Amino acid sequence: MKHTASLLTLLLPFILVNAQKKADRKTLGNLQSHITYLASDKLDGRRTGTPGEQLAAAYIADQMKQAGLHPRGDSGYLQVFPVSEGKQISSSSRMKVNTTYLEAGQQFIPLPFSAEKTVTGDVLPEVKEPGNIWLINVKEDVELNPHADPLDVYRQQTREAARSGATAVIFYNGSENVADVSRWLNRPSEPLTIPALWLDNSGSKTLENAATINIDLQVGFSASKRTGTNVVGYIDNKAPGTIVLGAHFDHLGHGEDHNSLAPGSKTIHHGADDNASGTAALLELARQLKESRLHKYNYLFIAFSGEELGLFGSKYFTEHSTIPASTFNYMINMDMVGRLDTAKGLQVGGIGTSPSWPALLRHAIPDGMRVTYDSSGVGPSDHTSFYLKNVPVLFFFTGTHNDYHKPSDEAAKINYDGELRVIKVVYDVVAKSNDTDKLMFTKTRDKQTGSSARFTVTLGIMPDYTWQKAGIRVDGVSDGKPASKAGILTNDVIMQLGDHSITDLEDYMQALSSFKKGDTTTVKVIRGEAEKVFNVQF
Repeated sequence: MKHTASLLTLLLPFILVNAQKKADRKTLGNLQSHITYLASDKLDGRRTGTPGEQLAAAYIADQMKQAGLHPRGDSGYLQVFPVSEGKQISSSSRMKVNTTYLEAGQQFIPLPFSAEKTVTGDVLPEVKEPGNIWLINVKEDVELNPHADPLDVYRQQTREAARSGATAVIFYNGSENVADVSRWLNRPSEPLTIPALWLDNSGSKTLENAATINIDLQVGFSASKRTGTNVVGYIDNKAPGTIVLGAHFDHLGHGEDHNSLAPGSKTIHHGADDNASGTAALLELARQLKESRLHKYNYLFIAFSGEELGLFGSKYFTEHSTIPASTFNYMINMDMVGRLDTAKGLQVGGIGTSPSWPALLRHAIPDGMRVTYDSSGVGPSDHTSFYLKNVPVLFFFTGTHNDYHKPSDEAAKINYDGELRVIKVVYDVVAKSNDTDKLMFTKTRDKQTGSSARFTVTLGIMPDYTWQKAGIRVDGVSDGKPASKAGILTNDVIMQLGDHSITDLEDYMQALSSFKKGDTTTVKVIRGEAEKVFNVQF
């Protein structure tokens, strides 16, 4: 017996290490399997509302079922949500210049106030005659006030042309890009009496290079009733509190929503790191926590869709939660965790959302791992939706790279060993919190995201990224900031900042960039049915 006990004592470390290596090999194999499938051509880029997204959702639901998770969607594991109800260009829309057809949605885009009609005509570029199509060279013929809404300018130009007898208006050589003009289709607009079209650079050159111009055009719209699908699984430990883990699984498809960073590319955007990597990590953590003895809390696992369009899935879930939101202890979000680089290290956001995070992370981060921390609870991913509901959050991210939002974000480029290390950190945070009571929530500083504008002031509001109408809907107001001091409230819709009309997030950021600390201005908002104006000082 003594000899047996001594032998076991000697063998125990070897047995434990070997078991750990076996567990790691299983996780690594699963990660590779998950990401390879989710980023495969079969799923066609997992664009929200497409068959590829549905294939991904079915796969995730099946993996949750195999792991022993209970379904917690509205229909089994699935939760369907609306994305937008704007206009989309009908397949009947066409534009032909002489014998050349222009591509709808790229070379030409009907403006949202366009009439749905068919018009033909032999056109002279410099002649605007009644009973014919008018060509308007924006660069030469239109004075665009930098503070004006260009869509309003185009609408007024079209209205005046219709009064003068134009049968259609074609705007070319404008300064906007396809992405900007495509977003206009989501804005509500009453149709005018004649078609109005915008041309991109290549479409404009087609006009300019033609010696004689015969135009045949037709405009048609169809309603865009796009939906997305969240996938929700649950470990019910009969506990009073619930820990939420999430990752978005949608990606860009072929770049149809104009969010690709590969100009002109229409091939599959595979999204291996963004965010098949986070989804794979979510599935492996679900399996591990189901097999664990961590039973003080329930665990809710959510694979979100609609993130690439503006956090649609997570926002919908927080407003239609299938588990009482009052039970949420905290939320951990994993987005792009597949490219861990020893030089850049791991990035962890949200540590300012609870005073408990620094200690929990200190015990979870292994020696030698480089980590960069950010206190903010908001950012360009799904944890933001939970932070705005006063839930402590953590955001795990291994950084951007040259393949971000490009077709080249492929499974072969994932650092699987690095992702395993990230999963272990997340697991250890969850395990350490098993010994704690419900975490206290704290508000954090603002973090502006999502614009090319450079600015030195903040209004102190969190925009609603899912808002589809004109203006910026306020999703949250930071205490002590200019908006709060002025009396702006959650759900107000900002329509104007000083002299700047606000139609979308980019307009808002560009407006902010024109102010400096100490400046005073006005903010016009719509509150319910009323229009209100507030004085603010930055």
